Amino acid sequence: MRTFVLPDTEVLAERARAAFDRCGVERPREVEGASGAARSPITGQELFGLEYDTEESTDRAIAEAQEAFAAWRDTPAPVRGRLVHRLGELLREHKADLAALVTIEAGKVGSEALGEVQEMIDICDLAVGMSRQLYGRTMPSERPGHRLMETWHPLGVVGVITAFNFPVAVWSWNTCVALVCGDTVVWKPSELTPLTALACHGLLMRAAADVGAPLGVHRVVLGGREVGEVLVEDRRVALLSATGSTAMGRAVAPKVAARMGRYLLELGGNNAAVVAPSADLDLVVRGSVFAAAGTAGQRCTTLRRLIVHEDVVEEVGRRIVDAYKQLRDRIGDPFEESTLVGPLVGERGHAAMRAALERAQADGGEVLVGGDRCFAEEAADAYYVEPAVVRMPGQTEVVREETFAPILYVMAYRTLEEAVQMHNDVPQGLSSAIFTQDQAEAERFLSSAGSDCGIVNVNIGTSGAEIGGAFGGEKDTGGGRESGSDAWKTYMRRATNTVNYGGGLPLAQGVRFL
Repeated sequence: MRTFVLPDTEVLAERARAAFDRCGVERPREVEGASGAARSPITGQELFGLEYDTEESTDRAIAEAQEAFAAWRDTPAPVRGRLVHRLGELLREHKADLAALVTIEAGKVGSEALGEVQEMIDICDLAVGMSRQLYGRTMPSERPGHRLMETWHPLGVVGVITAFNFPVAVWSWNTCVALVCGDTVVWKPSELTPLTALACHGLLMRAAADVGAPLGVHRVVLGGREVGEVLVEDRRVALLSATGSTAMGRAVAPKVAARMGRYLLELGGNNAAVVAPSADLDLVVRGSVFAAAGTAGQRCTTLRRLIVHEDVVEEVGRRIVDAYKQLRDRIGDPFEESTLVGPLVGERGHAAMRAALERAQADGGEVLVGGDRCFAEEAADAYYVEPAVVRMPGQTEVVREETFAPILYVMAYRTLEEAVQMHNDVPQGLSSAIFTQDQAEAERFLSSAGSDCGIVNVNIGTSGAEIGGAFGGEKDTGGGRESGSDAWKTYMRRATNTVNYGGGLPLAQGVRFL
């Protein structure tokens, strides 16, 4: 393992301040002894204090968004698209600055941080196109002289709660689409990533000023659970989009439903790839290692289970282990160009990883490689770990749970039916894959009798979805859909319209009255 030199926390703080300056947005107000803070998992230390929002300031943010909605909903959709187009231009201009903030706060390596900002740019492009394609339908009426159609209208204030692992991309999926749909947005980012949120909000406000949009179309509120609960419980928030753990979703959903609001949930994933005997094993290794170890295993689409045919399980296991051994010299400071695996976001993730490995071993599992903490002496407050591969005798309870850390469980199967049963026998249903050269096997995995996930891939890993398709999953993953395809419909309300242009008044279904 290479030598690790702990970056200076004040240097990281100054780098964050400089990113705000280059973006042309106001720096966050640094407050000594504040109610919150900006931190970096790179060092595990506080960068500077930030004041959190209160219930009162969150209430004001919702009120401002609601007031702006009255004007924004009447703005033609293609004109609304100009705001998102301008945001995309600013994101392109400041891509490196935003990526630096993502690395500082989330610990992502450079290419992944840049990729996340690129995802924001891509969704801007997609949403601008959507602004001219918010289609309804015209349907044949059974009554002469009548036209039957449906129209789509802005919904209202959209509350967006995001997680630390994709601090800006998931916000953009929701916000760019919501804005072109005519909604306004109040965003509560993770307490772990306030700087990225403030920078994105600042750029969006620049874009709004440039195109003449109401500044209240977007508000950001910082804080923890108390602030989030204001969004959850406020009847003015027409749609609550929340990304996080399944436990969080179970708490949010009934509260929003009780006030007859709408919710969109993107929750946990316990994603698996099936490796058939015909699979291209080079492809398996390349696809699996990135999906399992990328972002230090802290993606909702991270590959956590590898279900391999018994004829090739030993060979696949050996190749994966060899690849993981090469990662040992690529763990460290995410700002270093050669780094592939940065830190866990904090101590909780490390504790969960250790506990899961102990349970797996108690269940008869064998740790083939990894699992140890790195640089504990050099970075006592930060948590760098070696991604782990564990050979399991079967799908025990710990395997069925999502551990938000880089653990890959390898298990064997005999028949495709058995593999699909193992694959589906978890509470979560986000992303899945099969590696096979057998077209019939691929089609069976894609069919209704195959994977029960919202994302089903063939010969690629579980991680790295494109923005053109709807993103989301089933079961404990929450059932939400964001980003592309027709996910825009979530952010609008549908009206069915009947227009009588014939002069008569025949009733439907042949009913006669008066």
